[in-house]
Amino acid sequence: MSTVEAKNKIALVTGGGTGIGKATAQRLAAAGAHVIVTGRRAATLDSTVAEIRAKGHSAEAIVNDIADVAAVAHLHDSILAQHGRLDIAFNNAGFRETRTHLVDHSMDTYAQVFDTNVRGVFACLQHQIAAMRAQGGGAIVVNASVSGLRNPNPGFALYSASKAAVVSLARSAAMEEAQHGVRINIVAPGRVKTDMIMEPGLDLDAVASSLPLHRMGTPEEVAEAVHWLTSDAAAYVVGHVLCVDGGFMAS
Repeated sequence: MSTVEAKNKIALVTGGGTGIGKATAQRLAAAGAHVIVTGRRAATLDSTVAEIRAKGHSAEAIVNDIADVAAVAHLHDSILAQHGRLDIAFNNAGFRETRTHLVDHSMDTYAQVFDTNVRGVFACLQHQIAAMRAQGGGAIVVNASVSGLRNPNPGFALYSASKAAVVSLARSAAMEEAQHGVRINIVAPGRVKTDMIMEPGLDLDAVASSLPLHRMGTPEEVAEAVHWLTSDAAAYVVGHVLCVDGGFMAS
């Protein structure tokens, strides 16, 4: 694993305390970037940073909730004030409602899902694009889901709709910003072993057997995809939705 391909780059990972965010923070740090992990829980962020530093890499934690647009502005202002630039951003933080029929959801739940998954990503993109335009370029990846592309999960209508929205949002931004040297792409994980996918009564073996690869994915496999999309190896990739799904979308 190379430790120089992202040397001296400043990378932001939202929702970086657990799961895909944590694995991606570790991968970018291993590639040489200084990684800033954000999220709502200080303990998980500190654990991620400690693990990265224990391997001799560079990272810091900032507690932040992307559903709070004022906090999002402060986060990006702080990064630029301290580091002077932002080269890579992985907009990973998200929220999924408890499995419930659409008619039984409250407007509060709707707001919680869309404030995080759409409005929060919108706010992050605005600040990231402005910073990257000013410095002449950068790479952004938005974490979506196969649920926003095909066969949304019954009971997760809000999550699926929010992820469909964020795919369209990011692809539109990608077309606008490519001329400014800002590459924006989307990663769409399938059935990946994270805390978010767990719910009472879920049969993980049955989920795995339903996939062409007959296994669930790992956060590290999604992290590799994000790392590639943000690297110079993907310099000609813009507005792409990369499914990391064990063949789910093709089946």
